[in-house]
Amino acid sequence: MIKHCLFPAAGYGTRFLPATKSMPKEMMPIVNKPLIEYGVDEAIQAGVKHMGIVTGRGKHALMDHFDKNYELEHQISGTKKEALLTDVRALIQSASYTYIRQNEMKGLGHAILTGKQLVGDNPFAVVLADDLCLNLGGDTVLKQMVELYNHYRCSIVAVQRVPETETHKYGVISGSKLESGLFRVDNMVEKPAPEEAPSNMAIIGRYILTPDIFEILENTQPGKGGEIQITDALLEQAKRGCVLAYEFEGERFDCGSVEGYIEATNYAYQHVYLGKPTESAEQGQETPVPA
Repeated sequence: MIKHCLFPAAGYGTRFLPATKSMPKEMMPIVNKPLIEYGVDEAIQAGVKHMGIVTGRGKHALMDHFDKNYELEHQISGTKKEALLTDVRALIQSASYTYIRQNEMKGLGHAILTGKQLVGDNPFAVVLADDLCLNLGGDTVLKQMVELYNHYRCSIVAVQRVPETETHKYGVISGSKLESGLFRVDNMVEKPAPEEAPSNMAIIGRYILTPDIFEILENTQPGKGGEIQITDALLEQAKRGCVLAYEFEGERFDCGSVEGYIEATNYAYQHVYLGKPTESAEQGQETPVPA
């Protein structure tokens, strides 16, 4: 049922200056693949076929990456290096890609609202590429969420428990438990101080949203930081109906920070690029990690 995915990608990536002065942060490589390629691959594995990328000024590299480079392919045709393009060629052939520019940086909620034209009146996923999620040997985080949506048919946010001292970095939820790892949201607060946080369950960059979120976003006033916050819109949606929070299976890396980016690179090099077995496989389960 989820066939569209939005990738908000208009931000400046100022935490990685000067690299992001001329390169979109979504194009920063984890070993030899840019962050957005990992995100698109995750969406395709979840059954999504239409990728909508919300871009900004100076983001042409995102469009170029999911297009054919005739000069490069001519130069390496027939050589061993041609195999290095196999993965991205498969992604290009497996989905459609459309783009729209976010002219003003007014927050994640505004970026998602900007993408309305790309998804129409359909439920859709949202992937923040700088939240790298890997679940080696199992379903991707987005696939897990799509399966939940197929059962519950409402908006779903991915959450992860964080240290209480870090709640000011995230939207934070509280809710009633429906089943193991799944909660019905009753409160959401954007970047609360530890003493004001309703829990330590932080929203990370994976969402399934129903199309009524657009009408709510259109009427959402600027919140924290003077921006239109998706957290505020989701809280309103929860009051009107139902929003679920899901503690996903897998590893998540905050590649918007230098520390998280280095951690993700080391992990991907060891477990993806080199094709080393996962911890479960090392303990006796036959679950090799694909190279």
